[in-house]
Amino acid sequence: MLQAIETTGQSGTSGGATPIRIRNLTLSFGTTKVLKGIDLDIGAGEFFAFLGPSGSGKSTLLRAIAGFGPRPSGEILLGERNVIGLQPWKRDVGMVFQSYALWPHMTVRQNVAYGLEERRRPAEEIRRRVREALELVGLDAYADRYPSQLSGGQQQRVALARTVVIEPKVLLLDEPLSNLDANLRVQMRQDLLALQRRLGITTIFVTHDQEEANTICDRIAVLSDGVVQQVGEPDHVYDQPANSFVARFLGTANILDGRVIVRDGACCFVLDERSSIPLQGTHGEGEASFVLRPRGLEFADGGAGEIAGTIPGTISGSEFLGDTIRYFVEIGDRSVLVDEVHRRGGDRRAAGTRVMLRVVPGQGVILAR
Repeated sequence: MLQAIETTGQSGTSGGATPIRIRNLTLSFGTTKVLKGIDLDIGAGEFFAFLGPSGSGKSTLLRAIAGFGPRPSGEILLGERNVIGLQPWKRDVGMVFQSYALWPHMTVRQNVAYGLEERRRPAEEIRRRVREALELVGLDAYADRYPSQLSGGQQQRVALARTVVIEPKVLLLDEPLSNLDANLRVQMRQDLLALQRRLGITTIFVTHDQEEANTICDRIAVLSDGVVQQVGEPDHVYDQPANSFVARFLGTANILDGRVIVRDGACCFVLDERSSIPLQGTHGEGEASFVLRPRGLEFADGGAGEIAGTIPGTISGSEFLGDTIRYFVEIGDRSVLVDEVHRRGGDRRAAGTRVMLRVVPGQGVILAR
């Protein structure tokens, strides 16, 4: 676990942290436009994530903030200073790369001290700050080892110590957990969060892993094709996706196409002539998509025949996921996923079984088409 200590110049709160404002940021590689008018506001001391698939522009956006790659147009404001055009070492940011980029011929202590030595800091200050940084990440006992003598998680902590020892105003993390095994990733993401909260430093975390972003970040920006699709707190983006891309990327989703109509003064979503779903609230009539997570559907057991507000279907298969059983249910010419809690000794519903599905009230989201 990371140790909680003070580091020089860090207050442990967001009071002295740096906000980031990005305005109309556009960047191209040759004739290929990679970032397309990005606008973002990241709060001082916030743990923020850029989330998206490969090729979405998330790492390019992070590197643009750091000052690597082609010069973009637009503005990147760190505090009140527009850093576009400044060399990376003049931006007062620290970046941890996916590969960690440790010097193999240097000890842990020498790796961490490197940035301070390049900045010509006094020897005594370097010794003190390196010691504090290694204590912060719990590696003070490993100061004389070489990177090849460390585990992947320990190397990642060295990379973090080397970055925070220079006391940057902004910390940039480019998929820093992707080289670790699953169990270590869980531990390290909590360690990252503890470190960020202790330092109070504005942090941007790039990942394609929605679980990583959801568990440790205050807010996320979902990117696709160089465009920000949605920004918000993880649970809000999950529950209220702005479009079908966000719904599909941030978890598993059933997306049903149909129409919203008003019947007897109430809104409902019509799949076909046999199936309609009552909707809460008011919605404009017309073609739409209905987004439902697998737990937003449940089996309407115990009824005889079709029940008003339910959808008839046939189970075509199932998967055991531990805490849940995921069923594949055919409804007309479509297939939906339904998650049911697994209980010890319970029977699994067999393929070919006719079922009635009910939408859990308040769990669906209507998207206009």
